[in-house]
Amino acid sequence: MELFITVLVCFLAGMGAGLGTGFAGMSAAAVITPMLVTFLGMDPYSAVGIALASDVLASGISAYEYGKNKNLDIKNGIVMMASVLVFTAVGSFVSSFVPGGTMGTTSVVATLFLGVRFIVKPVMTTKESMASVNAKKRIVQSVLSGIFIGFICGFIGAGGGMMMLLILTSILGYELKTAVGTSVFIMTFTALTGSVSHFIIDGTPDWTVLVLCVAFTLIWARIAARFANKAEPKLLNRITGVILIVLGVTVLGFNMFT
Repeated sequence: MELFITVLVCFLAGMGAGLGTGFAGMSAAAVITPMLVTFLGMDPYSAVGIALASDVLASGISAYEYGKNKNLDIKNGIVMMASVLVFTAVGSFVSSFVPGGTMGTTSVVATLFLGVRFIVKPVMTTKESMASVNAKKRIVQSVLSGIFIGFICGFIGAGGGMMMLLILTSILGYELKTAVGTSVFIMTFTALTGSVSHFIIDGTPDWTVLVLCVAFTLIWARIAARFANKAEPKLLNRITGVILIVLGVTVLGFNMFT
């Protein structure tokens, strides 16, 4: 019975995380962490490490799908990734000294905000308008944004994907699909850095939970990414918005009853 509950919780967590990653570049930790803590009684810091590890392959396969459909900006995204990687490790180290109950609020707020934003004010930027943005200005913005995003991702194990998507669409002027594709590309490496940092500090994870979460998140992320790349911009905005709101409300509910 205990194994059945573990598999069920990991399946539901992986499904929610995979859909969020594939559609919106959302960090898997925003869903997986509260579910592991709430239903399996796992330590929050350990849960974040497993969630970030689940993010690695899920974000990687999503980035592949977006890249295959020419919705990935590696050249400009790599600048942000450099500063994100450094400050993810810094954030992960700092978070080890913070009580687990303080983790997750930023992720929920960002998720709900973006969900409403995509429904009320869809991102309809074109790739042509993306190309008109001043290159030097974008580089400076990418570095500064990467510092902030990296620290958030490492500190709470979540929120990095949401912050990145918000900055890519609202500040750097990316169209939605390219923003998500670039976000999951960066999240692949930030999640790897964050998960390794957590495991080094916290020790060996629960291998059963880790394998299950990684597998289920990977499967659902690929399904979501393949669908998202074929969807029309308006439809994708609405679907992404609904998923983010549902996930945000769900996570908020978990936090309220823990």
